[in-house]
Amino acid sequence: MKGHSERVPLKNLRDFHGKPLYHAVLNTLLSSDKIDEIIINTDCENITRDIEANFKKRVTIRIRPEEIRGDFVSMNKIIEDDLHHSEGTIYLQTHSTNPLLEVNSINYALDRMLALKGERDSVFSVTKIQTRFYDQEGKALNHNPKDLIRTQDLPPIFEENSCFYIFTKDSFYRSNNQRIGENPLMFEIDKIEAIDIDTMEDFILAETIYKQRQHEYN
Repeated sequence: MKGHSERVPLKNLRDFHGKPLYHAVLNTLLSSDKIDEIIINTDCENITRDIEANFKKRVTIRIRPEEIRGDFVSMNKIIEDDLHHSEGTIYLQTHSTNPLLEVNSINYALDRMLALKGERDSVFSVTKIQTRFYDQEGKALNHNPKDLIRTQDLPPIFEENSCFYIFTKDSFYRSNNQRIGENPLMFEIDKIEAIDIDTMEDFILAETIYKQRQHEYN
């Protein structure tokens, strides 16, 4: 979790239904009994202080080294730093900007990874899309404009939604430091759960849905 963000200022600590944004996904991770340790890699003192004040058990803070700080550093570099300083075997990586991610999805995806017993080396979340796509020149990509079949009958396309990636330390290194391995399994989640906060519009939408869910749960 970076302290700096461009499109939504101070995004990770921004008030999200009464608490900093990152609390939502962290509480979801903590509610899973399949996760032994949560590592938060951060470059921000304010985030570190807030974590230390509010989360004690199962949470480890990794202060991000100077050489991998900034807006243009690959996430794989940050994951590599975490793996070098932890003793885990199977890792799940997610983002604080996915506050609607549900614990049932996390648990089921981890169960799938374990059940594969090496048949697949990684799992990553996707969202199924069935709509008509065009390239920047207006050329149809996945359909014939002269034969407008129903969108639900189009071959689905799966979007990597960045909600989570599950991989082993071995597969990460074997795949040239990539979180998606050489033989991955796609794990489908719906587009609401997969909302990723990049803009203020995303933030408002995610918070509205989150508030409604909290009301329903309570």
